[in-house]
Amino acid sequence: MGSMLRPSDIGTEFGSGRSTLWLARRCAHLISVEHDQVWHAKVSEVLAGQGIRNVDYRCHPEDESDQAGEASDYVQAARLLGDESIDFALVDGLYRDYVTLVVLPKIKPGGMLIIDNVNWFLPSLTRSPNSRRPSQVPATAAWEQVAVELAGWRRIWTSSGVWDTAIFVKAPGATACSGR
Repeated sequence: MGSMLRPSDIGTEFGSGRSTLWLARRCAHLISVEHDQVWHAKVSEVLAGQGIRNVDYRCHPEDESDQAGEASDYVQAARLLGDESIDFALVDGLYRDYVTLVVLPKIKPGGMLIIDNVNWFLPSLTRSPNSRRPSQVPATAAWEQVAVELAGWRRIWTSSGVWDTAIFVKAPGATACSGR
């Protein structure tokens, strides 16, 4: 994926860690959203210690109320992005289905959506354990909508044999309907 990123790219990630450092070294600006306050503090220390200053690192704890999911502050962080304002989005944290739906229209044409552990949510031919098979439906109604909206995007599906990551590339002229 490193060759698919450009030094001028602006991106976002939901769920932080090693990916935060890796992405920050390869793009102009990264907005990173984390839910775990202790982990957020640790990654913040590493970013500061390595002099990485191009990351807007935000902590939005998991909601324990009826707002959990699409109305959460965590998902709201994606909602605040401008339409077609980012070159890539990595989804590897909480509320993946809602984050994905909200972030789709935020990605520029030609930009990428990367979903980690995608095999848990969208059906595929993978052999990774605990995967959704082609005979199954997506994990939730929101994932069903994600599958419909991604139907026209290019897809690169990778597997470690344990979990899968998919990279979807937004076609020029493609529009995402959700924006929820």
